[in-house]
This record gives sequence, structure tokens and C-alpha cells, in this order.
Amino acid sequence: MSNKRNIFEEVGDETPEATGPSGGLIDSGRRGARRAVRIWLMVLFALVVAMIAVGGLTRLTDSGLSITEWKPVTGALPPMSDAAWQAEFEKYKKIPEFRLQNSWMTMSDFKVIYWWEWGHRQLGRLIGLVWAAGLLGFLVLRRIPAGWTGRLLLPGLLGGVQGAIGWWMVSSGLSGAMLDVASYRLAVHLGLAFVILGLIAWYVFLLGREERDLMQARRNRETRLVRLSTGWLHFTFVQILIGALVAGIDAGRGYTDWPLMAGAFLPPDIWVLDPWWRNLFENPGTVQFIHRMTGYLLLIFSVVVWLRGKGSAHRATRQAFNMAFVALLAQIVLGVVTVMTAAPWQVAILHQLLGVVVWVLILRTRFLSRYPMSQSVRDQ
Repeated sequence: MSNKRNIFEEVGDETPEATGPSGGLIDSGRRGARRAVRIWLMVLFALVVAMIAVGGLTRLTDSGLSITEWKPVTGALPPMSDAAWQAEFEKYKKIPEFRLQNSWMTMSDFKVIYWWEWGHRQLGRLIGLVWAAGLLGFLVLRRIPAGWTGRLLLPGLLGGVQGAIGWWMVSSGLSGAMLDVASYRLAVHLGLAFVILGLIAWYVFLLGREERDLMQARRNRETRLVRLSTGWLHFTFVQILIGALVAGIDAGRGYTDWPLMAGAFLPPDIWVLDPWWRNLFENPGTVQFIHRMTGYLLLIFSVVVWLRGKGSAHRATRQAFNMAFVALLAQIVLGVVTVMTAAPWQVAILHQLLGVVVWVLILRTRFLSRYPMSQSVRDQ
């Protein structure tokens, strides 16, 4: 029974203990270690970006075929003696790249390209280790947010597939008359890297906000902008794949004039290979021409999307579309510079990394179109 109170007692004499908001039912039992998981994913994101850069440099230095075997476990150790180095060199001497192109190489030359490829593979192993250790740790501590276990498994599974595709790509250059890996296999390899990167970035965006905030924001999503940004993302991805085809056959170094190619709109011998479809993958002039035309179409589509994005009711969304569009313009200019300078490795790798920036910024426009940021009237 409650104590009786004097009718003349001041109401303010006794106040109940103040308690802050404890959060809604949406967040109850769901939080887990959202911040820690997000930081872990950001580390993975940085490692994947580094992997893309090192992979690009491995290709630009013609180092990708220096290790002729796939040993996921024992291959982590490099040659530890002169005899082991000589054995690796002898294996390399048996492939077409050495016999037809690099027969001048000495052991010291071989070691340079070997270390590039070994570093590339080691970085892949490190990414797998960071993913597995982080996921296991959060599972043991029961700190994974509700509904996120399957999501966090996916990057690791795709990473395993990526390792197999990497070997599938390398194996294409170890026999026959090919001096490099097959360009379409390189495109698959790079494309999956961008998929993994985009998936991790999307998770980072989601974990940066509370569940209740995301659910409320979703009610205000701008459906038209979600569709346009999704199309923008897919179109950009296609251009990235075509860029990988260009890189795979060094097509960026064949025609260094712009906007024409060898003084004409169409490059010479555009359909010289037989059957005709081989030109789409193996003819440097044809592949570079397709890359240029797709770039022009992407620019036109980007202008349309940007103009639509500028009409968003949300300031953060408008800014996201502005940033993505400016980055894409810079990428197009850098692409022209890359062609006109015959793709030196410094410019080529910058072009590839800026492609990563464009990809993530366009993904962010999709996220903010789907989950707009709340704002005051003054901020609109």
C-alpha cells in the first residue's frame, strides 16, 4: 500500500527518479556489436581495395603468371633456398610467356615478378583470415546483430569463389600460345571483386544507422531515384567489365589519339578476327572502341540521373548524387588521359582506383535514395 501524503505537501517535493529513453522494441535485442562489426567490415573494405590495387599492379608488371601452381595452404611460404628458387624458375620457363616473350629473364628478374604475384596471393589469404577471425569472434561472443549472421557469411563465401576464379584466370595463360591470361576471365575476376566490395560497403552503410532509423527512413524512400541509381550502378558495372577486357589485352595502348582512333571514327580492321565474336574480346581496336562508346552512353545516362537526383527532397541525397557525378566526370577525363598517354602504370592504376571511388559513391546514392536521412526544415 502506498504511503498517505499531506494535502498541503508540495507536489515538487518528491520527484521520481529520471530515466532516459531505453530505445524502442525494434532495437531491443537487435543491436549486437553494431559499431564493432562495422569497424571490422571497414577494415575488410580497405583490404579489398588494396587487393584490387595490387592485382592491377600485378597485371601491369606482367607478374600474374610467375607462380604456375595453386597451393592455397603450402603456397603461403615463398622459396626459402636457392634450390627452391631455381625450381620455381624452371616451372616458369615451361610456360608460353617465358618461351615467347621473357626468355631474356635472369633469376633476379624472375624474383621481381614472383614477389608481386606472391604478395597478391598473400593479401588474399590475409583478407580471408581477417574475415574468418572476425566472424568467429563475434559468433563466440554472441555479438552479431539479429539477422546478420547469414549476411556476414556471404563476403567470405564469395571470397572463396574469388580465389578459385583467380586460379581459373591464371591457368588460361599457362598453356597453349597465350602470353597473358584470358581477358574475359580477368573481367570475371575483377567484376566479382567489385561485387564483394559493393556488398561490404552496403553493410557498412546499413550498420551506420539504427534499425528504427532505417525502418522509418524506408517509408520516405524515393522510388524513382532508387530505380535510377540502381540502373546507374549496373551501367557502371558493365563499363568496369569492359575496362577489364581492355586491360586484359593492353588495348588501351594501341590507339592514343582522341576523339578519333587512328584518325577515323572506327579503328582499322575492326572485324579482322574469325569468327567475328572473337573481336569483341581479343581485337584491341574493337575492344577499345566499345569501351569508348559505352563511356559516352554512360555519360549521357549519368547526366539524366544526376538531374533527377538534384530534385530529391533530401539534402544528403542531393549531395550524394552531386559527389558521384563529379567523380564520374573525373574518371572519364582520366580515361582519356590514360589512352592519350598510352596507359603508363601510374595513370592506369589511378584510373582503376578512381573506378572504385565512382562505384562506391553511386552505391551510396542508391542507399540514400532507399533510406533518406532525416533533416530539419532549415536544412532542406
